[in-house]
Amino acid sequence: MGEVRETRWLLLIHQLPPKPDYFRVKIWRRLQRVGAVAIKNSVYVLPRSDQTLEDFQWIVREIAEGGGDASLCEAGFVEGLSDSQIEALFRAARDADYAAIADEARELAKKHRPRRGDEDTRDELEADASRLRKRLADVAALDFFDSLGRQTAEGLVSSLEARLRPATGVERHESSEGLATYRKRLWVTRKGIHIDRVASAWLIRRFIDPDAKFKFVSARGYRPEKGEIRFDMFEAEFTHEGDRCTFEVLVGRLTPNVVALRPIAEIIHDIDLKDGKFERAEAAGIDALISGICAHYKDDDERLQRGSAIFDDLFESFSRRNR
Repeated sequence: MGEVRETRWLLLIHQLPPKPDYFRVKIWRRLQRVGAVAIKNSVYVLPRSDQTLEDFQWIVREIAEGGGDASLCEAGFVEGLSDSQIEALFRAARDADYAAIADEARELAKKHRPRRGDEDTRDELEADASRLRKRLADVAALDFFDSLGRQTAEGLVSSLEARLRPATGVERHESSEGLATYRKRLWVTRKGIHIDRVASAWLIRRFIDPDAKFKFVSARGYRPEKGEIRFDMFEAEFTHEGDRCTFEVLVGRLTPNVVALRPIAEIIHDIDLKDGKFERAEAAGIDALISGICAHYKDDDERLQRGSAIFDDLFESFSRRNR
């Protein structure tokens, strides 16, 4: 028998009356609204906190008032589902929400092509961007385990909002002298690094600062310390911008003249955003390699070491093609 784990979770177990149908739909929507996910029929889970406890308690009361039956308990799973599997359920649910927001943002970007003096188009874009920003904030509030899809959705919504700001006419590129600003700094990103963060950390250490130090943190509620530079996380100095992943942003701002990095950026984009923009034939292979590393190694420093060897070789391959 396994050891009983800490009670990280709250379970709501309910039985609803067969009629009326609208009541069942109403309770389902209430559960979706608080971010709960189903682990069995009529069994929903949330990570334990004061807020989630209150959310479930209101739903229990609502079920009882509607003629149903509900129990609420704290739980630590002994066998069967693991904590990591439950976390994956939450990430999958939020990633689906973020993907829907990203898709809508892309459609709005195609629909709204503001022209000078076209106030009606601008007003419509402003309303749509504001609505999508609120929707993104609502999903982020339920993103208990820092789902990967947030960065893409955030970048696309920010890109819509940027259309509403006056153009400065200044392109964001750093000179080679400006790279000194980013040396001897502590670089911070979300723990559980995958393709975009592995590649970005490799680029930082290979081209920006060979002695760069990294800190891997939980993005939710993280407050940066003085001198830190964040990447691929919410409100970071370097993160998704529009439909560009963090690696593309780093290349564009810090190493725009390194030609061999451009195809690598396209590969990272295709893997991270999954939109097939560049249709790089190498993407599937690199994705499989990095996914294998992340499945086998849980330590972020180990993932970075293994992934960096892949990107060193990939960079050498593209460098030879450009000679």
